[in-house]
Amino acid sequence: MSVRRDDFPSSFTWGTATAAYQIEGAVAEGGRGPSIWDAFVRRPGAITDGTTGDVADDHVHRVGEDVALMAGLGVDAYRFSISWPRIQPEGTGPALRDGIGFYRALAERLLAVGVTPWATLYHWDLPQALEERGGWLERDTAHRFAEYAGLVVEELADVVPNWITLNEPWCSAFLGYASGVHAPGRREGSRAARAAHHLLLGHGLAVPVVREAAPEAVVGITLNLYSVRPASDAAADVDAARRIDGLGNRLFLDPVLTGSYPEDVLDDLGEAPWFAENALADLPTIAAPIDFLGVNYYSRHTTRAGEPDGRPSANPGSESVEFVETGAPVTQMGWEIHPDGLLDVLEQAAAAAPGLPLVVTENGSAYEDHVGDDGSVDDPERLAYLRQHVEACAEAVRRGLPLTGYFAWTLMDNFEWAWGHSRRFGLVHVDYETQARTPKSSGLWFRRFLRSELD
Repeated sequence: MSVRRDDFPSSFTWGTATAAYQIEGAVAEGGRGPSIWDAFVRRPGAITDGTTGDVADDHVHRVGEDVALMAGLGVDAYRFSISWPRIQPEGTGPALRDGIGFYRALAERLLAVGVTPWATLYHWDLPQALEERGGWLERDTAHRFAEYAGLVVEELADVVPNWITLNEPWCSAFLGYASGVHAPGRREGSRAARAAHHLLLGHGLAVPVVREAAPEAVVGITLNLYSVRPASDAAADVDAARRIDGLGNRLFLDPVLTGSYPEDVLDDLGEAPWFAENALADLPTIAAPIDFLGVNYYSRHTTRAGEPDGRPSANPGSESVEFVETGAPVTQMGWEIHPDGLLDVLEQAAAAAPGLPLVVTENGSAYEDHVGDDGSVDDPERLAYLRQHVEACAEAVRRGLPLTGYFAWTLMDNFEWAWGHSRRFGLVHVDYETQARTPKSSGLWFRRFLRSELD
């Protein structure tokens, strides 16, 4: 199947995405305070290759070069995140002028080359000072987030038209507070669901704050959704799929889109009493109307019933679920490649909120890249992954799903969280020694696609 840009409406948005801690560097400049990731990367063994985001892609100092890269690719939009501790080093108080100034300059540079800014207010970099007060397990953090959102949007509303409150709250809650493989590295078991609730409460509190500061703004949230299928028709395997779909998808889709929590998931977690006493009254706030739903999609889960292995799990209450390999090709992350799974999650989201615009806010793949003798980077596997998922987007449009945009993850190689520099997702290769940027063959394909130059 061949896909072309004219298979999509002319209004369809094409972009790339990044996150602040993964690219910015300059962690001690401009008054920026430490985030939970600055603390986490210094734990022995926390990061696969021992690297940190202290320098990352040095984006703070190379922002002009990076905006030129985007202009060269021909993207319509750029999704970046704002570093909370670069705005409020302690998570409270007035906005730092240096921090606001950096993001204003970035947005103005983007607009000058015809690239529309999309800003994410929270992509996992909680100020460490708030974590020391309990982090997302504390209700107050949701209120501090709304306060921060108001400060940022009031300052940048004239140059940033599109806002995302949270990126992947499942990861923040369950990788950060259950399995502990992401910052802040806590292992609280099912109590991590309380962090999920406070994240969603923060979203719900922030939406009206954003609208008040910027009445014309387009506001949404980004969820990481997985297609989930049972390994067999056996009742236990079907129940395993229910559990993982519930914890990963419905626990976030339902409150945001329908103003309810899935009772079966709260029962699985053993957290129904806490939610009844502390959370259910917040559902009208969490369900504040949004203008779009961001969907991050990478892979599919195939599940079956099994036995707990005794290790801290990102699926508390469902530790017995096993994830089954189906024989599909995998990326370097070990994630199976199922482009049709993107259609599954778009259909699930569309069913929950018919007519709500959907945007693929992340989609990409990691592979081990090799720089050729001529300096080029040929990455046919990543190119194929990108093309297959763009084709899936075209099929979604043909089916009448309300898909309005696609952002490739990611613009350039970066600090890949707990994997450090050992995993590369970029359309542009970064030499971490020299900071030289080189578009890969996948990036060059994306450029030809965007310019309607494909054969």
